Amino acid sequence: MAATIKDITGKLEQLAPGIYQEEYDNSGLITGNSVTSVTGILVTLDCTEAVVEEAIQQNCNLIVAHHPILFKGIKKLTGQNYVERTLLKAIQNNIAIYAIHTNLDNVHMGVNRKIAERIGLTNLKVLLPRPHTLLKLVTFVPQDHAENVRNHLYAAGAGQIGNYKNCSFSIIGEGTFMPTEAAKPFLGTQNKVERTSEVRVEVILSVPVRDKVLNALKNSHPYEEVAYYLSSLENDNQEVGSGMMGELTEPMDAMAFLQHLKKQMNTGCVRYTTPPQKAIKKVAICGGSGSFLLNKAIAKGADAFVSADFKYHEFFDADGKILIADIGHYESEQYTKDLLIAFLQENFPTFAISFSKVVTNPICYL
Repeated sequence: MAATIKDITGKLEQLAPGIYQEEYDNSGLITGNSVTSVTGILVTLDCTEAVVEEAIQQNCNLIVAHHPILFKGIKKLTGQNYVERTLLKAIQNNIAIYAIHTNLDNVHMGVNRKIAERIGLTNLKVLLPRPHTLLKLVTFVPQDHAENVRNHLYAAGAGQIGNYKNCSFSIIGEGTFMPTEAAKPFLGTQNKVERTSEVRVEVILSVPVRDKVLNALKNSHPYEEVAYYLSSLENDNQEVGSGMMGELTEPMDAMAFLQHLKKQMNTGCVRYTTPPQKAIKKVAICGGSGSFLLNKAIAKGADAFVSADFKYHEFFDADGKILIADIGHYESEQYTKDLLIAFLQENFPTFAISFSKVVTNPICYL
């Protein structure tokens, strides 16, 4: 049975849940019907008219792009600009466009991880962890059933803390309840107070798996009425957030680092601040526009900050404390295509998945 657009995008949502996108963003399915069978997938950084034409020629009816072609609401669709023309061309040719933008920027295995791999960084951590992305689930289970319930919660995605899985906390106590006449109790007798040994089970989970974990709890719990409560945590989520920080395997002279960066990121131009006298070891990175993270990179002790789209006066903010290396927006994110291709090929090994050969970088260098 042919995979549908929903099958493909659903798997991409597992890589980068849409809930992690920024408020201004427009990730997700932009054109197309989710139940349509997919004939082929074209992966690109930007969706343009030329990319849509390429999809037509290659019989690909799904374009997976990093940047959304549509950011703002439109009142007309008359082909007056490149956005409208691209959308019209896609719709007229039944081509779906799916964008996976800041949600892919904000996950640990996303855009910044790919940059880190290219320039050889290790000991990676999120630069600015995102708050309010973790929940704590507390439930109460008969002692003999606690292990089974825990295992179902783990399988649904609960109990993951960094590099550790199946994490939970339990306390044995006594639960009391009285089934009413309408109840069909697993334990106890109607209209009689019962006491039983129960285990209080606590697990942490991420917001995107909330519904899946709650379904697992209710389906595995023996009680007719499952007692639980869910609370939001202030804890930083080290798997989700803006930017990334890592270390070079060996310290490098600043100019040598810049040359290494230019080569590995295949950029025609690196704009940078006055190189510091000290060697470069700790490096902060952010794909795309990352100047908002400069102070965080300095506070974290980074020797260099690699990003894009710095304005003239923002270079002054380095203030001799850090090396800013602006490698260009397109250049910082171009290998996102490799990331998406590898992910899709791993999950859909028999499917036609292609790189777009269209260079969508709107900036040229002399």
